[in-house]
Amino acid sequence: MAALINTIKRGNDAMQTIGLIGGMSWESTVTYYQIINREIQEKIGGFHSAKCVLYSVDFYEIERCQSTGNWDEGAAILSDAAQRLEKAGADFIVICTNTMHKVSDKIAKAVSIPVLHIADTTAAELKENRITKAALLGTRYTMEQDFYKARLTAAGIDVIIPNECDRFFINDTIYNELCLGVVSDQSKQKFLHIINKLENMGARGVILGCTEIGLLIKQNDTLVKLFDTAVIHAKAAARLSIDGS
Repeated sequence: MAALINTIKRGNDAMQTIGLIGGMSWESTVTYYQIINREIQEKIGGFHSAKCVLYSVDFYEIERCQSTGNWDEGAAILSDAAQRLEKAGADFIVICTNTMHKVSDKIAKAVSIPVLHIADTTAAELKENRITKAALLGTRYTMEQDFYKARLTAAGIDVIIPNECDRFFINDTIYNELCLGVVSDQSKQKFLHIINKLENMGARGVILGCTEIGLLIKQNDTLVKLFDTAVIHAKAAARLSIDGS
């Protein structure tokens, strides 16, 4: 994290311009925009709001790449978005999703500005809260593959994931409900049941590792400490924009 921040050169006291790659889905991108602006207003005060540029992709194209395993095409779409944001004046890139961080290295190579990685900001938040064992909820790609878990593990976080049946339910709810703007109380109760099982397995925190899950589950729904990656990532982007930290 420190190495990333050190690569961003600030001029005078001006805020850095945040480049947001959104639309995955647009519902969670709204969360990013709200939190970034609220955080900046709280930190600076007055009439201040975020300097940001948003490129919102067509999620239909991204989901098609995911479901067919065509990650190279997905990387090309998001790399193009990142390049457009850089040309528009962005000082660093924020990919407003967890799953597509699978191709974050390719996106980073496509631009000359830094990419603020969602797993790194989440790991920093977990460590700040002295959480060394956490459960990870997200799409099946995020839960089952190593592109995300490996960064958490490298930061000293012991990661556990739900069983196969629960992973199927979580993934299905994300794509067939939350990404379509559907928030179901029945699904919420099932999520809370899964969280309870993970707590019994030793999890001391639960990572909401899909930016849509925070639309369904809130901290007041459970006593287990939740780490909403969309909120964490957005706040980190705001801080980086303001003071490089």
